[in-house]
Amino acid sequence: MAEKKTNQDFWIGIGRRKSARASVRLTQSNKDSVINGKKAEFPAETDIPFELVGMKEKFGVAAKVSGGGKVSQIDAIKLGISRALEKFNPEFRTSLKKAGLLTRDPREKERKKPGLKGARRAPQWAKR
Repeated sequence: MAEKKTNQDFWIGIGRRKSARASVRLTQSNKDSVINGKKAEFPAETDIPFELVGMKEKFGVAAKVSGGGKVSQIDAIKLGISRALEKFNPEFRTSLKKAGLLTRDPREKERKKPGLKGARRAPQWAKR
């Protein structure tokens, strides 16, 4: 795909998964990736959006993540990267959507109900 020339310096994408929230900022440089102000080696899973559109070494990523666990945070970053890439070049939307990278996973933790031990787990019950 042809690269689109834009006069913007960065692109922002917001990603969420369970209780994790990630604000991702892409810059068109091959800088180190930064998570919450610290240099970070991103897991291979966060490279998937870049590999899909053929832009693996063209962007620097700065992400601010809060909440959730490690896996949820990685998924939130991946969604944020995908949304920022779509803003960079709208032609990427079809390939990202086809791979399911622009779809937010709507599953959230179910709340605990009164009278139960968890969301659905009931206390032990004796018939007699």
